Amino acid sequence: MSLRSIPLITFFIALVVCAPARAERNVANDVQAIEHVMDAFQAALIHKDKAAYMDLFFSDNPADIGWQFVSEDVRLAKIRTTKPDAIKARQLPSNTFVALIDEVVATAEPRAEEFSNVKIDTDGDVASVSFDYRFLANGATTNWGREMWQLVRTERGWKIFSVVYSIHDRLSVAGDR
Repeated sequence: MSLRSIPLITFFIALVVCAPARAERNVANDVQAIEHVMDAFQAALIHKDKAAYMDLFFSDNPADIGWQFVSEDVRLAKIRTTKPDAIKARQLPSNTFVALIDEVVATAEPRAEEFSNVKIDTDGDVASVSFDYRFLANGATTNWGREMWQLVRTERGWKIFSVVYSIHDRLSVAGDR
């Protein structure tokens, strides 16, 4: 090994050793920014702020944003007693992120969504967030389940690209008919 190659080798070793620390700092900042998106989502529902809510999404066009629910099995079985053709994951044109905020804004009753058991995974450009949720109308839980978001980091910050969620509600309770 020549003496001229030692500085180059030292540089590459330093780059490899320092890269994970640099990435961890960025990931921590991204996680904090994604948590801010989650807080802003909750606040927009509570305050019935459609403009703030819409700004959280990658596009304001419902066709551009994935938004899908999945009924849990007990709930689905009860629905099938009156609608035999019901399926676990029916895509409904009326079920969009815009429809949610429009319903929240249109009602005088308070609406809120609470999150717990949050898990965020990101590389700084894309992210997935999963959490347990409870949706409340007038302070009472109407439905709950697991929710998952996909986000992308844009020039305008982190934006929600898709949402999938399971639905448990009063039909999910075994003794309720």
